[in-house]
Amino acid sequence: MRVSTMVLAATALLAAPAAAHMPYLLPALFDAGSRDRLTLEAAFTEDAFRPEVAMRDAPFEVTAPDGTTTRLAAPLLAGDRTLAEAALPADGIYRLSSGQRAGRMGKMYRTGAGWAMIGEGAAPPAGAALVDVRSMTLADAYVLRGRPGTQRGALAPRGRALEIHPLADPTAIAPGTALRVAVLYDGKPLAGVPVALFREAGLYDGRKQPASATTDAAGIVAITAPDAGRYLLLVRHRPATPGPDGAHASYTTTLAFEAG
Repeated sequence: MRVSTMVLAATALLAAPAAAHMPYLLPALFDAGSRDRLTLEAAFTEDAFRPEVAMRDAPFEVTAPDGTTTRLAAPLLAGDRTLAEAALPADGIYRLSSGQRAGRMGKMYRTGAGWAMIGEGAAPPAGAALVDVRSMTLADAYVLRGRPGTQRGALAPRGRALEIHPLADPTAIAPGTALRVAVLYDGKPLAGVPVALFREAGLYDGRKQPASATTDAAGIVAITAPDAGRYLLLVRHRPATPGPDGAHASYTTTLAFEAG
């Protein structure tokens, strides 16, 4: 199976999703050591991990190493960000998540094989058929308490909506080492989907989006963090089929990780 690799420089950026209004979830630590509780921050932003709009009405959750998912206690809205706390009762890898959040309604129209949202660039062409669309967002991060252990339930795919599924331990990424992920929609791989990598340190040196990639036939990309620091993967998908409420959906999903 051939895996799509990172395409560097400006030509790669042309295929990447737009950076506007990215959801993110950032744990206080990606390696919690012996801590049994961990604070997390969530928000919407245009720059990785720089909060602009607090994430309201998200069903925050934690998935334990045994695969059990628990809803978090009510979060705290703190101005431009949302704060919550997750329990880490045993050693292993945990998935912290905003949960699937239903957002505002809007309109979109066909552009060839894809869709464009009203407000993204120019006005729709004359005669374009507009459809209702609901924004759906999901932000994940994986953290390690103690030793990874043998239970990897938190690394199992959900099998619903749009998700970035790590194919290896995302808490053990070193600078220059590829993180392989599969992009799935309702549990099935999405081929030919752009995936963007955003770099927190880029706010200071200008390299905010160091690279992008496109999923292969199996929905897989290999993402290499160029140096130490915190990163955010972003993928968007707008399926053609309307949901139960008659509206289409515009999915945006992110995965935060640390290379170090």
